[in-house]
Amino acid sequence: MNAERRALLTALFLLALAASALHLAAHPMLVPDKAHPGATLFRGSFVSAALLPLVDLVLVTWLFTSRRTAALGYLINGLIVIYGSVLMGHFAIVSLTDLATKPATFVEYFFKSMSLDIAIAWADFFVGKALYESWRSSEATSRLAPSDAPR
Repeated sequence: MNAERRALLTALFLLALAASALHLAAHPMLVPDKAHPGATLFRGSFVSAALLPLVDLVLVTWLFTSRRTAALGYLINGLIVIYGSVLMGHFAIVSLTDLATKPATFVEYFFKSMSLDIAIAWADFFVGKALYESWRSSEATSRLAPSDAPR
């Protein structure tokens, strides 16, 4: 694996790690039980919010390590970004309706809109696209006859 591909793979991993950390902070699966101090509640509805970034972190990163599986990694990465954009957009709409009942600043609206989180997801997709294209370009170069190879 060349240095460019290794740098892209590292960037893909770090973006997925950041997304996982943001999801665990925004959607904690274990929360303190207000009715019973000292006890915690498991919120099963937040498991899916943690599942997609975890799949991105582990599975997609692993799939991009090989030329044979890079296409599958690209496909799954794209699906995760599309699902994530739709789900975060829905979450933002619900959050923004809560702000509509009281006066709020532009900054509050901007940060509740999930725009930055969606941007991280799309940055992850474009890093994955560049990684996939690097695997494809090396495959095309290796298929050329020795006399046709670039010098």
